[in-house]
Amino acid sequence: MSAQTEQAISRFPVPELDAMPEDIRNRILAVQEKSGFIPNVFLVLAHRPAEFRAFFDYHDALMEKDSNLTKGEREMIVVATSNFNQCQYCVVAHGAILRIREKNPLIADQVAVNYRKADISDRQKAMLDFAVKVSQRAQEVGDDDFAELHRHGFTDEDIWDISGVASFFGLSNRMANVTSMRPNAEFYALGR
Repeated sequence: MSAQTEQAISRFPVPELDAMPEDIRNRILAVQEKSGFIPNVFLVLAHRPAEFRAFFDYHDALMEKDSNLTKGEREMIVVATSNFNQCQYCVVAHGAILRIREKNPLIADQVAVNYRKADISDRQKAMLDFAVKVSQRAQEVGDDDFAELHRHGFTDEDIWDISGVASFFGLSNRMANVTSMRPNAEFYALGR
């Protein structure tokens, strides 16, 4: 048995799939069918079914909708801000999704370690500068930040999207850290 499988995936009880409400079980099984495994976040958050539903409804509203931000750019926001929040689960899991979305095996590590030196556009660096500010120092956001983003072609609606993703994953990062959520081993190889 590897060290990964010996470790608990949460400090809190993880319900058995059979004991979960049907809608949650069906969602988890659909994810498993699509990805080939069940990401631990689904199992850990199933501990609180009402919060699970609310969490994933908001996640989908932010991450799956049509937007001027690409799905890859939204994943960049998650990876960069999760690094600042020291969330191993989200850096690893969303790093895998970023590699897949961008079809680039190097991008996630670059963005996680130091997005300012990553092989991304100046527009994306401005987006991440703002996202990190929202994540770490939202009280300092001001008109100059909006002007800088507008200079890079972002609209006010785009700025709302950047803010929403950075803020939502602040919650996610904190819950992942408190629960001691472990990344699935499968994430490490995805998109490489």
